[in-house]
Amino acid sequence: MDKERRLEELAGRLRERGYRMTPQRMAVLRALLESARHPSVEEMYRAIRPAYPMISRATVYKTIATLKELGEVLELEVSDGHHRYDGYRAEPHPHLFCRRCGRIEDCLLEGVGALTAEAAARTGYVGLSARLDFYGLCPACSTTGPQDGSASRPALGHTV
Repeated sequence: MDKERRLEELAGRLRERGYRMTPQRMAVLRALLESARHPSVEEMYRAIRPAYPMISRATVYKTIATLKELGEVLELEVSDGHHRYDGYRAEPHPHLFCRRCGRIEDCLLEGVGALTAEAAARTGYVGLSARLDFYGLCPACSTTGPQDGSASRPALGHTV
């Protein structure tokens, strides 16, 4: 999806809820959509702060919480304790995690929804959701060292 179109969609959804689209809120939306890493709130805050030194973490948290409540962002719980956010695809979908640099990418695979539906049908569970993650080395990291993922690496979610 085109970034500018998605930015306008998210801003429109916030306006529908009565939020004024301040420059700070627009900066939060841009930080969400410009990061290829599925950013954490802290990463968004650090990216925005140089241009808006008076922005609070609360503004970033509240904006993301509202978008999550509206079903416009997907929240990913990762092992570093920071939640990460996908502003492009709010429905559950697989992700690729780089064990070395912490990069997170969407992995567009068909059939995950069908697997979830089949699991629900076989077990009788209702409201079932699923999360499918793949772990390995991204193309950049796979050419810069040992391929087994055992090299020293930061926890997922930390910028290198």
